[in-house]
Amino acid sequence: MLGIEYPIVLAGMGVWGQGTPPALVAAVSEAGGLGVLGCSGLSPEETRARIHAVREMTDKPFGVDLLLPASLAPASDTRSGVRAEIERDYPRHAEFNRKLIRDFGLTESPVEDEIVISTEFLKKQIALIVEEKVPVFALGLGNPELVVGEARKVGMKVIGLAGSVRNAVRQKRAGVDIIAAQGTEAGGHTGRVATMPLVPQTVDQVAPTPVLAAGGIGDGRGIAAALSLGAEGAWIGTAFLVADECGIPGELKDAIIAASSPDFVVTRCWTGKTVRSVANSVYEAWEMSDLTPLPTPHQRVLMEDFLSAAKRAGRWDLYINAAGQIGGVLTRRKPAAEIMADLVAGTVAALNGLPGRVRTAA
Repeated sequence: MLGIEYPIVLAGMGVWGQGTPPALVAAVSEAGGLGVLGCSGLSPEETRARIHAVREMTDKPFGVDLLLPASLAPASDTRSGVRAEIERDYPRHAEFNRKLIRDFGLTESPVEDEIVISTEFLKKQIALIVEEKVPVFALGLGNPELVVGEARKVGMKVIGLAGSVRNAVRQKRAGVDIIAAQGTEAGGHTGRVATMPLVPQTVDQVAPTPVLAAGGIGDGRGIAAALSLGAEGAWIGTAFLVADECGIPGELKDAIIAASSPDFVVTRCWTGKTVRSVANSVYEAWEMSDLTPLPTPHQRVLMEDFLSAAKRAGRWDLYINAAGQIGGVLTRRKPAAEIMADLVAGTVAALNGLPGRVRTAA
């Protein structure tokens, strides 16, 4: 269906544009998988530039991933407007953010662009991606109805991410071509159901729509398990965060490698929606406060200004480090091609090794 050699899809990670640069996407596609650009929060112009950059590096199929939140709080369509709303309606949150900046010895450095994820902004991004006729459109969050009709007109395949069986059924009804059933073990925006129960239920409920398993898969054994659960392949993110071609700073890659699985925690403090990331001092400060994170997009705008100050100071220990629990098995940085080769070889070894370890009889 996708024109790829192996059923391995790079998750469209988008840590404010840093997670899946064109070099990583092209490397995964060149190695026989499907590379996917994470473009959430990028301007249409930057999104187009990255699509063109991938095409300059590979002629293999690839995709683009956007977050289409099913629910957004009423908000201004500009960053400065949302900031004004936070100051007016949530003054304690605004002051808490300023206090965090002071407590960590940072200098205020507000994000300069006016981009806010809104329905109108998303429509512009979708129109651009359809215009570019990208082979695959992936939805990391939200309702695919904004996309499916336009995608059909240009022969684009659509992958819908689902964190529950109910959401997977909704995605099927909307007409997506493939459903990625993502368990709570996954990094980034994630739900509450674990991969092992989610995948087989999703397979049963959406058949014959093919399913990719996601969440807690970072080696060949995980892919073999996904295939055993009835999935057609795997949607993998965290394992590629430590790829040489990945755009996150080396300090964040090293923090993922050093962390154990319990260190990857779920919080709403970064965007207002549940995100799994490596625990750090900022997460702990929010947990100890008596404040409830704001809804999206207000919490995201609030924290983007904090992250801008942390980035300016080179304080990557304070930065969001979205990653999944499978990070506990990662031991070193590698080129993406080596990660792909290990995933393929590990899957084959796991599948071929079963007859020697397990005896069956009719």
